[in-house]
Order: sequence, then C-alpha cells, then structure tokens
Amino acid sequence: MKNNFLWTILSAFLLLGACKSIQEKGTDQFLSGQYQYAIGTFSQILEADPDNMEANEKVAESYRLSNRVELASPYYEKLVEEDPSFEHYFYLGQSLKAQEKDEEAKAAFENAKGYTQSEELLARIQREIEGINLAAGIEDYWPFHELINYKELNTAGADYAPVVSEGFLYFTSGRQASGIYPATGMPYTKLFRTRIEDLRVDVSGIRALPEFQNEEGLDQASIAISPDGNTIIYGRGNSTSPKDLPETALFASYFRGAGFTQPIWLPVNEDEFWWNSTPAFSPDGSELYFASNRPGGYGGIDLYKATKLANGDFGNAVNLGPNVNTPGNELFPRMAPDGKFFFASDGHPGYGKLDLFVAEMGEDGKQKITNLGENINSKADDFGIFFTEYPKEGFLSSNREGGAGDDDIYYFEDKTPKPKIINVLLTVTTKERVAGEPDQILEQARVVLYDGANKQIGGDFSNSTGRVRFTMEPQSDYTIIASKNGYFSKSIPYTTRGKTPDPATLVQDVTNVSLDTMLVLDQLILDKSIILENIYYDLDKADIRADAAVELDKLVQILKDNPSIRIELSSHTDSRSSDEYNQDLSQRRAQSAVDYIVSQGIDKDRLVAKGYGESQLIIPNATTEEEHQVNRRTEFKVIEIKE
Repeated sequence: MKNNFLWTILSAFLLLGACKSIQEKGTDQFLSGQYQYAIGTFSQILEADPDNMEANEKVAESYRLSNRVELASPYYEKLVEEDPSFEHYFYLGQSLKAQEKDEEAKAAFENAKGYTQSEELLARIQREIEGINLAAGIEDYWPFHELINYKELNTAGADYAPVVSEGFLYFTSGRQASGIYPATGMPYTKLFRTRIEDLRVDVSGIRALPEFQNEEGLDQASIAISPDGNTIIYGRGNSTSPKDLPETALFASYFRGAGFTQPIWLPVNEDEFWWNSTPAFSPDGSELYFASNRPGGYGGIDLYKATKLANGDFGNAVNLGPNVNTPGNELFPRMAPDGKFFFASDGHPGYGKLDLFVAEMGEDGKQKITNLGENINSKADDFGIFFTEYPKEGFLSSNREGGAGDDDIYYFEDKTPKPKIINVLLTVTTKERVAGEPDQILEQARVVLYDGANKQIGGDFSNSTGRVRFTMEPQSDYTIIASKNGYFSKSIPYTTRGKTPDPATLVQDVTNVSLDTMLVLDQLILDKSIILENIYYDLDKADIRADAAVELDKLVQILKDNPSIRIELSSHTDSRSSDEYNQDLSQRRAQSAVDYIVSQGIDKDRLVAKGYGESQLIIPNATTEEEHQVNRRTEFKVIEIKE
C-alpha cells in the first residue's frame, strides 16, 4: 500500500512536468500561427485535465482563428462557466451562430452585454442579434437558380475560387500538394487550369498553371485574370519560412511577348505585414478589387478598390465603405457588367459563416445589400462567385456539408420554368350600316391596332368577308380604328383582360385563344342629317343633362376619329309654343350642345350651332306626346370635308 501511494505521487509529478512541457510547446505553436498543431497539443492536455482553462482557450481560439469557429463551442462553453468575459461569450455566440443554433447564439450575445460598457462593442453585439433575426426573413435573390457540386472536378482537399478566361477554367486546389499548412492541417494550395466550354469542364485535362511555376511550401490562391488576358494577379502567402514575407500578399505576372513574367509583389499591398488577397478585376480592367486587413477599416477584413495607373500598376486603394464593409469579414469581390457588386461576408445578416451578397442601387437611389438566399448560401462558407453567363450561369465555392472534402467548386444554372405562351388571336369584322336593313359586310376597310401606349402595332385591310386578324397579348389594353373613304372612321377600346386562362392552370406550352369583335361604319354623306338619339332637355331649358352628355360624348368620339370633317349641330322643337319662342329655345339648346363638345377638346371652328325651332317638323300636326317627342330632336350633319 505504501509503495502504491508513493508511485501515485510520483506519477502525478511526472504528469505535471509532462503537461507543463506540452503546454509550452502548444503555446509556441499557437503564437506562431500553427493552429492545427496547437489544437493537437492542447487536446492532449485536456484528455488529462478537462478543466484546464488555458488549454480550453487555446483550442477554442485556434479553431476560431483558422476559420473553424463552429467547432469551438464546447471549449467556449467551458470558458464561460469558469471564466466568463465579453470575448468568451461573444465568440461562443459566433460559434453557435455558425451552427445555426440561433436562439442559443442570441442568448450568448445577450450575456456578453453584461461584460462590457463599450458603446462600440455593445453596438457590435446588437448587430449580431439583429443579423440573426433578419436572416429568418431572407428571400432567394434568384428563386430558380440551382446549385450543384461539380463532383468530377473536386478532390478531398480544398478546391475553390474558379475563374474563366479565354476558354480556360482557372482555380485553386490542394491537389498535388507537397506540404501541410500548420494553421489548418490542410495541404498547401496551388493554381491549376483546364479547358472549359460553357459549364462543361475538361476534368481529364487539369494541369498546374502553365503561365508560371507554382512555388512549394506556401499557398497560391484566389487568382484574377484581366479582361484582355495579359495580367494575372493572385494571393500568395502562408509560408513558414522566416526568409519569406510574413503575410499573404498580392502578386502579379504580366504577358510580355513570348510568355508571362515571374510573379512580382504588387505596390498596392503597401505593407508586408498586411493581409491582402482575393483579387478581382472590374469588367473593363480599369479597377482592381481585393480584400485586406490594413488599418483604417471597419472590422476584420474589408474590401478595397484600386485604380489602374498610367504605368499599369494599381494604386490609390480606397475602402468601399461601411455599407459594404462590416465589423466582420468581407472577401471575394466580383463586379458584374451591370454594376451590381457581389461579395462574401460574415458580417451582414446571413446563415452562419461566409454568405454571398450583392450590393446594388435601390429605387430610392441608395445602395442596398441583399443576401442571395438559401438556394445559394448555407450555414458554412459560401464565397468566390464567378459568372460564365451573367446572371444565369457560373461557379462559386463552398465548404458545406455533402461535398467532396474541404472547399468545393459548385456550378449554378438558372432553371426558371419556361412561361406558358398564350397567343390571343382577335378577328375584327368590318360592316356598314344601311338604313332599314341588316348591317352589311364592308370590304377593304383599313383596320389599325394600337397598344396601351398608343403605339401602332398592326394594320391591314379587311378581306372579302370583312375580316382582319391580329395577334394580341393577354391582360392588355388596345384601341382599334377602322376607316374607309366615304365612311365615318370609328375607334373602339378593346381589352384582353379577363378573356384568357390563368397560365398556372395550363398544361400545354402554347395555348391559342380566339376572340371576335365588330366595327360598323356609317356612310359619310354631305348635308345628310343624322339624329342623335336620347338627347333630352328639361322643360323650357337648354342645360345639358347628364344623360344627354353621355350621348354627346359619342359625337365627340366621331369628331376625334374624323378630324377632317366640320359639322352643323342642330336642335328642333315640337310645334307647341310660339314660333319665336321655339326658335330661341332651339338655338340655345344647339349652342349648349356645341359648348359641351368644345369643352371635351374639339376645336370650336369645326362646329356650327343651328336652331330650327319648329320649322322642320318630321310629323306635322302631331297630337300625341310620342309624336311631339319625334319632332323634339338633336341632329348633326357634315357640312365640310377638308382634304
């Protein structure tokens, strides 16, 4: 028993010494950015001592700093139990958010508020909470776009950031790796290319970038190629060599005669200790967009724009501002031909980690930021969009579940259903009115169709059966005008609204709907009187009643349809009252009708008011009220036709 006790004490001392040595090793790994190694080292300590706060913190921070914050929640949960602080609660919230555990994430963010009085930090917490709430209402930006993993192209390692130039697909991949990046434990990446046509990639022809040689022992990533194909810019970094640059930087290679130059460091980096990567050219090549963590930004990594200078370099980098950039990270910019700006962000309201967004001008003239929606984004990282046919087809990158490995390349296509086509076929029949007989077919009448904007969209002469056919759109308004020498021209409004089936109920791709209408023309004969029906006046009055106005509007339309005619509008009375009184009353009534017509936009010079009193009775010696009514009438006749 005594020997066993001594052995237990000795073992404890040996374990304590070993843990101290391992802890020092893990700390060195963490401080040098070898996060994957640090995770492995501190995990050994946690096996023996799960409550070791330093080990929990180093594992949590290693996952967070190597872009795997979703794996850090068990360690942050341990930390908030034993050592609650703003940072521990805040990063726990971010870890839970990345797992789409929204309610738990909001609770963690709320707890973080109790450990700071900083207005800036409190505002950042509130932004995270509001972002989670807003994410619940995100709609798909392209409702019918489908995203598909390009399985034949991807490997178990990282494959991402595809771009297309001059018939080739360029991308970044961990295949053919010659080393492991200590921060993530993943292979270093290189640049590759292969031929492409539309979205069809020649996966058998993938080769390392031929323009210049990939370097060993570091990452070559996120390539951009100028529109003319003569400039390549890419991110280069993560070397563990003390002789190399300490941070990822932008390098450029230029086509010079026989080939591309060896890559050189770009002045737009400005400082070797700043992280600069994910470049992209504007559609015309005059601007370079990229991501950087340089001082003066709005958060972790921000997006910048640099302008091409006279010597071909890019300079005068400008931050894209707080509408695009957030306290989080913004990367992988892409300017579209129509001015819309696409990018990846974990700071705007989204589904977890990096999501794809678009910045565009709203109807109010202000720039708005829109999440592309869950048919494009996931709770994982979604980034690096590139369009092969904007905005219908292209590629993007994602490390979502169900992929081939780490980051994968996906392609997307617009699968919007083809609309059901409804052809509206309208047959217009022209006829002429013959007194005392049925309307007769009128041949060779000119029939013209106008759309709702009063633009002529069709016209023809009626055939021997008086018919003309037009093709029209569903749910639309039109005007039809028929004319022929010797006849009053006539226009009628026509609508297809409510006359066609709902496209959603149709099975066939094309449906024809046949409709019919008729225009009856009156002969235009000089000095022939035409009675205007239903023009009534109150007893002994000349005011235009509402029911009379409706009838006079028909004459207004005739005058508009026939701008070359001049008319006499006449009023007649019955034989009751004196001749003098009836003459005066009829003149006042005729003038009142003319004044009304002028008020509707008809030139007064085209109208003559004439009162005939009882001088032109249709039924002399009328005795009944019906006979007197026949004599009380309003007429018009064409007195002039201008050429």
